[in-house]
Amino acid sequence: MIAHLRGKLLAKHPNQAIVETGGVGYDVTISVPTFSDLPVVGSEVALFIHTHVREDALALYGFLRSSDKLLFEKLITVSGIGPKLAITILSGMAADEMVGAIRGNDVVRLTRIPGIGKKTAERMVLELRDKLPQAGPITTPAAPPISAVEEDVLSALANLGYQRAAAEKALTVAMRNGKGGSFDALFREALGSLSK
Repeated sequence: MIAHLRGKLLAKHPNQAIVETGGVGYDVTISVPTFSDLPVVGSEVALFIHTHVREDALALYGFLRSSDKLLFEKLITVSGIGPKLAITILSGMAADEMVGAIRGNDVVRLTRIPGIGKKTAERMVLELRDKLPQAGPITTPAAPPISAVEEDVLSALANLGYQRAAAEKALTVAMRNGKGGSFDALFREALGSLSK
């Protein structure tokens, strides 16, 4: 089984990376936070890989941190959660926040993740609560939780060198101006307000 890939990043998209190793390009499914943290195309990248084998498919799921891979592998042990939904879950909430929500029995917070209903959230808590490592002190965010698209915009702005606080302020302005929804619209609007 493939457990780790190191090579040249040929392409990256919010849910996919193509990594060339030894002349072979591997198509790897990734989460949005992993996409945000990837280096520029053409750089060397190292990914922890979960190889998922079914009778009709072989799929690779990649993570920059081994802790994210471990959390993914715990998620797919929950009945009703397959690899695709696990990637969606990891894209919908920060890993530390998710661990805190599961250990804290916070079903309401878990149901805010796209694709997670009350029953699935309850199963996650029931099946994973005692299997996850103790998170740091659980702090309740003062701001309302942000979507994966908004987090991606913040990450993109941070990669351009903007401070997190300034990026969050610009994002709030962009949302107020009704530019919510797509990554492109939000990103352009937030970047425009930062450039003023």
